[in-house]
Amino acid sequence: MNWITVAGALAALCSMISFVPQAWRIVRSRDTSSISPTMYGFTVSGFLLWTLYGLGLGEWPLILTNSVCFLLALFILAMTLLPQEKKDAVADKIDPT
Repeated sequence: MNWITVAGALAALCSMISFVPQAWRIVRSRDTSSISPTMYGFTVSGFLLWTLYGLGLGEWPLILTNSVCFLLALFILAMTLLPQEKKDAVADKIDPT
């Protein structure tokens, strides 16, 4: 395995993991007041387009990484847009404590 493959794998891992702390914070705090829905709308759109690009090329690293990032960013966007009662219901399902 060469350094380019290692760098790409680490970049993919960092990209995918980067959304987890924000998603978990939303679940625990149920607070999305400081999150920009416009920014996350663009982020979700970008990951969807990268996933489609990867599908078009048949490149599984692009497909996998961007699909995971798309789903995590979409969760954050959805939680940002949901009314508080529904946000609480989703958070309770994920973390009932």
